[in-house]
Amino acid sequence: MAALRVPTPDRTRAVPLLVAGEWRNSDTQRWEPVYNPATGEVIAQVPHATQEEVAAAVQAAARAYPSWRATPPIERARLMFRYKELLERHFEELALLVTRENGKTLADARAEVRRGIEVVEFATGAPTLLLGEMAEDVARGIDSELVRAPLGVVAGICPFNFPAMIPLWMFPLALVCGNTFVLKPSERTPLSAVRLGELLLEAGVPEGVFNIVHGGKETVDALVAHPDVKAVSFVGSQPVAKYVYAEAARHGKRVQALGGAKNHLIVMPDADLERTVPAIISSAFGAAGQRCLAGSVVVAVGDVADTLVDALSAAAAEIVVGEGTDPEVDMGPVIRPEARQRVLGYLERGQEAGASLVYDGRRHGRLKGPDGGFWVGPSIFDHVRPDMAVACDEIFGPVLSVIRVGDLNAAIEVANRSRYGNAACIFTRSGRAAREFRYRIEAGMLGVNIGVAAPMAWFPFSGWKQSFYGDLHATGKDAVRFYTQVKMVISRW
Repeated sequence: MAALRVPTPDRTRAVPLLVAGEWRNSDTQRWEPVYNPATGEVIAQVPHATQEEVAAAVQAAARAYPSWRATPPIERARLMFRYKELLERHFEELALLVTRENGKTLADARAEVRRGIEVVEFATGAPTLLLGEMAEDVARGIDSELVRAPLGVVAGICPFNFPAMIPLWMFPLALVCGNTFVLKPSERTPLSAVRLGELLLEAGVPEGVFNIVHGGKETVDALVAHPDVKAVSFVGSQPVAKYVYAEAARHGKRVQALGGAKNHLIVMPDADLERTVPAIISSAFGAAGQRCLAGSVVVAVGDVADTLVDALSAAAAEIVVGEGTDPEVDMGPVIRPEARQRVLGYLERGQEAGASLVYDGRRHGRLKGPDGGFWVGPSIFDHVRPDMAVACDEIFGPVLSVIRVGDLNAAIEVANRSRYGNAACIFTRSGRAAREFRYRIEAGMLGVNIGVAAPMAWFPFSGWKQSFYGDLHATGKDAVRFYTQVKMVISRW
């Protein structure tokens, strides 16, 4: 089967802003290129919106809010039904766009778009999700009602690694709850978000209900500080998540900030290695390791270690690295040259610290990507100590570290030492071991014989510790609670 070829956009294409229902070019003097990571080609130019442009988007959302709030939830849900139909119709186009600007394989991109659509499906349940509660005669002749009301203008700040899915985590649920929205996609991958906005306009979203601005820290700061923005949803690195959480809270806003991760995969001696090894390889090296649910530390328990490391190394050697539209490719590039340099730097640091580099991605033999791409192969360290940088830091690249321990208790202790608590997984045939793991592990998303413990759209994405700042998580009923506030009505007639 021949590789799919994606048309290359005009190199001078300016990524537009969406303000008050209209696409407009930015007046900024600051632009940066958007690359295809597989070729190094510039496919667009993204603006860093001016302070005035950010304010205009927020003001448009604020003007649209009273009318949108008064729109019955069933009508908001119908917008999402129309939107879902358009997303399905343009499914392959969206997946190709994700691959073009992010570099992940087309299979990964399709899975991403599907997960995003599932949130839209969940959002169509708004009439039920927004139901309140009522109790009569809480005292003689007095009734009480709990009503869920929207917040107002909400901002969403997204990372590069899921340019379609993470925006879809945010604005569909915010909108059906009655809020208006300002989205700031990653400046590295803005094209998917723009296409999502085009389809939302086509579905009939009213003017100003949904807006898009672009940029970096200055744009984030402008959104966080704006008095009309009532809540902020953020997904990105741990330092920035902490910063956004602190700044948003300082400005009196509700905030959910999803940060970094260092996810541990515990492999017990009784694990089924024929299933475990492919699950670990997919978890560690899928999307070139650029996922907050990537399994980046294997904790090998007992005498499984030698066999496991040999099998992982053999599997890594078979990974085909190349352009994501090629159906023979298993792993794409990293997002930018500086990401590649960061990964290579950690390979050097791991070796200097005494870890054994049993598979070196710098010498990967199955690289078939074009010249100019941001390529690095999969790498595996063995005999890693828990205090090494490769075991502690979020590398956000295709590097897997193996720590050897004697028993499950030691494995859980190693995992719980991490300052992160996004996800953890165990591979075992033992129900007792699985229950002990589930009970004691300090992470919010757990997998049992699952490599990527990603919850479905109707459950929360429930990171712990420094993987999450806030109280109410993304997706599921937590998101409905985040995007609404409770109003209590106590009445006597």
